[in-house]
Amino acid sequence: MDFSKLKVVELANVLAGPAVGMFFAELGAQVIKVENATTGGDMTRFWKSEKEDADASLSAYFASVNWGKQHVMLNLKDPEGMAEAQNHLRSADVVIANFKPGSAVRMGLDAATLAQENPNLIYAHLTGFGSTDTRTAYDVVLQAETGFMSMNGTRESGPLKMPVALIDLLAAHHLKEGILVALLQRQSNGKGAVVEVSLYDAAIASLANQATNWLMAGKVPQGIGSLHPNIAPYGDALHTRDGLQIVMAVGTDGQFNRLCEVLGAPDLARDTRFKTNPQRLGHRQALIEALNVFSRQFDRDLLLENLLTANVPCGAVRSMDEVFELPNARALVLESDMEGVATRRVKTAVFRLSQLS
Repeated sequence: MDFSKLKVVELANVLAGPAVGMFFAELGAQVIKVENATTGGDMTRFWKSEKEDADASLSAYFASVNWGKQHVMLNLKDPEGMAEAQNHLRSADVVIANFKPGSAVRMGLDAATLAQENPNLIYAHLTGFGSTDTRTAYDVVLQAETGFMSMNGTRESGPLKMPVALIDLLAAHHLKEGILVALLQRQSNGKGAVVEVSLYDAAIASLANQATNWLMAGKVPQGIGSLHPNIAPYGDALHTRDGLQIVMAVGTDGQFNRLCEVLGAPDLARDTRFKTNPQRLGHRQALIEALNVFSRQFDRDLLLENLLTANVPCGAVRSMDEVFELPNARALVLESDMEGVATRRVKTAVFRLSQLS
């Protein structure tokens, strides 16, 4: 498919819908973002950190998911504004919307109404809790309602949300998938489609093994921080001499044996409390305390290099500035000038596609 011939009209704001729009912009599609002129545009334009220019027309948050789009400020309650929007919608291939229940119908921007003039349209609609639930669906509410917060954090911290709008991003991925399937079907049957995703369903669908631990074994996941409920040491941190940390992802007895060899602690691999994964799980606190006695004899970078050379799964716990010191991370940065503001964000389309010879 030639995405440069695809026209996407974005009638969505905040994060999930705009993330989908930016995905298609990265693929080369023409993406027209319609913003509410009466409120100054997408509300995230004003979600600025304390380090940002208070007088700028947009925030870093807004810039994170609005690269490569044509921004159009319209008052959809004004006949002229609505007429301009309708002009774009008549020739659109895809519409991305996140209207509250009932709002799209009242405005004449629902799928059925738009399809009367544009029957090949793919109408992609995001909701919070479904098409009939009127609750406002901010990400932290979804993380609470779907079990994510109860699993995150520790006994000491209590429930915690993830530091990104995780449920918005998960829902965006589901909507991208649905749109791509609808586009594929349209190539064969020539028909438009409606794709609906709720943030709630996307969150529940992403509970993965934690949901199955409950559904099959009756185990209610608890807040254990970064620790894995079934594997040790996995998510446990090694503290190093220079005050930094390495997180472990040891999934087999062989990997654990090699970890002990690198640390210069072969006796730990032979300790009856730690020989197998179930034994390590049962003595997790004693295990991590013992490992840290040895890890504190190394600086982080040297220990990390030695562990990776020995094929022990692990990684440095890096701050954001450290992350973007790495070439692989810098290669995923998109830069652009938006409304006189120099902006930077990370790509959302990071797959690599090549043709077989």
